[in-house]
Amino acid sequence: MEKLYEYLPRELVTFVLVTLFSLLIGLSQRKISLKREGETTLFGTDRTFTFIGILGYLLYILDPVEYRLFMGGGAVLGLLLALNYYVKQSQYHVFGVTTIIIALITYCIAPIVATQPSWFYVMVIVTVLLFTELKHTFTELAQRMKNDEMITLAKFLAISGIILPMLPDKALIPGINLTPYTIWLATVVVSGISYLSYLLKRYVFHESGILVSGIIGGLYSSTATISVLARKSRNASAQDAPEYVAAMLLAVSMMFLRFLILIGIFSRSALLSIYPYLLTMAVVSAGVAWFLHIRREKRAASTGSVEEDEDSSNPLEFKVALIFAMLFVVFTVLTHYTLIYAGTGGLNLLSFISGFSDITPFILNLLQGTGSVAVLVVTACSMQAIVSNIVVNMCYALFFAGSKSPLRPWVLKGFGCVIAVNVCLLAVFYWL
Repeated sequence: MEKLYEYLPRELVTFVLVTLFSLLIGLSQRKISLKREGETTLFGTDRTFTFIGILGYLLYILDPVEYRLFMGGGAVLGLLLALNYYVKQSQYHVFGVTTIIIALITYCIAPIVATQPSWFYVMVIVTVLLFTELKHTFTELAQRMKNDEMITLAKFLAISGIILPMLPDKALIPGINLTPYTIWLATVVVSGISYLSYLLKRYVFHESGILVSGIIGGLYSSTATISVLARKSRNASAQDAPEYVAAMLLAVSMMFLRFLILIGIFSRSALLSIYPYLLTMAVVSAGVAWFLHIRREKRAASTGSVEEDEDSSNPLEFKVALIFAMLFVVFTVLTHYTLIYAGTGGLNLLSFISGFSDITPFILNLLQGTGSVAVLVVTACSMQAIVSNIVVNMCYALFFAGSKSPLRPWVLKGFGCVIAVNVCLLAVFYWL
């Protein structure tokens, strides 16, 4: 936008921008005000807001040093707005000061455009337009909020913005790379991803089908998502069985992408070594899920999509964060002494054992200890832990679905394919 000043007078460009932005705000505000209040109590039309912006620009350039004219015009505008609000409140019982605030922002557009970079004043206009148009969206969002939603948000802000900066970055045990700061940093990162997946599921994809539920749940915990889907599939028909298994495999696919993000945050060197495996397996898992989804559509084209009951549980619980921190400490100590007494062979065995629990603390511990563990060893152990965890997830799916569930053959086929490709890639990694 600043390049226009090289070809056109600055005053002309500023005047056109102020007029255009004021008109856009006026059009948006007029539409909203007519729906809410009607023509009787309307402060002004779209032309009124345009003239407010132009007036602000004229008074701003007439006294560019002291700005007395601009401040005086603002005072007069504020007085007129106050009188309009008093009439609406006393005679028509219409409350709300949104129009007043927007009119004052429109008056301030001129100095903002004249003094600030283009990205800033465009951001201001976009924000005003969005918040003006999203009134009903925010109303629906507030109605969907649970009573403790803000408390949950406050908890996350507390653990990330208050507790984390206050923790010392000194080793708790001599010789072990374990500090209060690294423990809580891993907890905050994982909790943040979990909380984001919860918000997406509840407020963005709250009316989604089971496939989207598997995708969003995989960002939080593939094991928990697969267990929940398997339990809910007990009453599913044979026609819907492939859809549930497809959702489970999509959760596995998102698990690979989640680890891709976590590894990129904590270790760039490990990311460069393991990202081909993670991306390949994410695509393979999603491909198998899509194949099962297509098979289900062919078998039951007349039936609608499978809907999942809304799960309003919030993954950001303080006890969950404490459990994760404890697991992180346990795996840190185990990894340290395993390397001392059993070497990399013992670490490989530990990676398979970790798959029976949450593998995130184990992998994050390896990433934060890459100074003492070779990157190739970190990569191999991460791959082995993921393979082990997928096998455990398959067992969870079979167990929670029940012995007579129609999901069992689909679980064995879908997860078996993903596990087979995992093992092949792991063999290729060792061979190379």
